Amino acid sequence: MSRIPEVIAALVALARADPAFAPGGDSDGVTVADGPEVTDDAAPDWLIVGFDGDPTGDFEAAQSAAEAVGLGTSREEQFQITVAAVANRGDDDVVAARARAAEIGERVTAWLRESPSLGLDGLEAGIGGTRLVLDQTEQGAQARVLLTVAGRGFI
Repeated sequence: MSRIPEVIAALVALARADPAFAPGGDSDGVTVADGPEVTDDAAPDWLIVGFDGDPTGDFEAAQSAAEAVGLGTSREEQFQITVAAVANRGDDDVVAARARAAEIGERVTAWLRESPSLGLDGLEAGIGGTRLVLDQTEQGAQARVLLTVAGRGFI
């Protein structure tokens, strides 16, 4: 068994409850997705938990490794979950796209600073790393800040 499904669920719940992501909120609305979703939603800004936002990629959501602790009755799992903060623009302003994606990603960092356990017993997590992917398409500039939510928990 793994803690990954419940960590993903906790992150999605935090995102959907965050007033900054609501339309008219501090960041003018962010669509939240639990992994890759088939949708015709053309929203410009996304937070995708468990997917890097690359439709041509390998769709890997998370990874983990575990080892026995104590007398072998429990295991400690180390996990990494990909979260993508995506900003699409209708123009070629990559600077604005990059700033918007970083703003979306900062909310995830704030949740983990406030509650490293995500409200889950025997778990702690934080941002283990970030990557920035920039693209210019016919639809305009796109920036993706890829966050690695890294942590450990007992299973």
